Amino acid sequence: MIYEMRTYDLKPGTVAQFEDRFAEALPHREKYSKLGAFWHTEFGPLNQVIHVWPYEDMQERADVRAEAAKDPIWPPKTGDIVLNMLSDSLIPAPFMRPLGNQQLGNVYEMRTYTYRGGALPEVIKRWSDAIPHREKYSPLAACWYTEFGPLNKWIHLWPYKDLTQRDRIRAEAFKDPNWPAPTREFQVQQENKILIPAAFSPMR
Repeated sequence: MIYEMRTYDLKPGTVAQFEDRFAEALPHREKYSKLGAFWHTEFGPLNQVIHVWPYEDMQERADVRAEAAKDPIWPPKTGDIVLNMLSDSLIPAPFMRPLGNQQLGNVYEMRTYTYRGGALPEVIKRWSDAIPHREKYSPLAACWYTEFGPLNKWIHLWPYKDLTQRDRIRAEAFKDPNWPAPTREFQVQQENKILIPAAFSPMR
């Protein structure tokens, strides 16, 4: 299984417009493969939308995208409001559950860590040991590492009812001696975004 994460920067004030156009065209795209999740940013880089598509492998991605491109309704007509587009090919961590129709939270925190080259096998091992301890407090929505695009990125996604719950759960989890996974020695950079799921997102 692989996931394609597509991140679009939009003109200020056009997120709702983009989501409306996307939602209208989505049934045509889902004739070929299903959407995994869709969010827009609330904190972090603003006017950004993120959509995630699961595929069995890169060949299925190529086949599906070729078929979808023939559909006159897809892609949605959003070229007038999209400024930049980024596509990341992601591999799920061994402990990640597949994306699906899940109601997990009203807000999501996406944390992206960049690790130094060659560290990911040890990162995966240490996270695999630590993640059951973190999930005593709240579930992990997704965890991936990059296969193409900027390498050595580790992306983990956490759902919460609201930001107050986020603060409380993070405070509780940091009291656990087994969390966070001890990987700071490998880290080069950390980023985070607070995301709001779209009404049509399968994960919300």
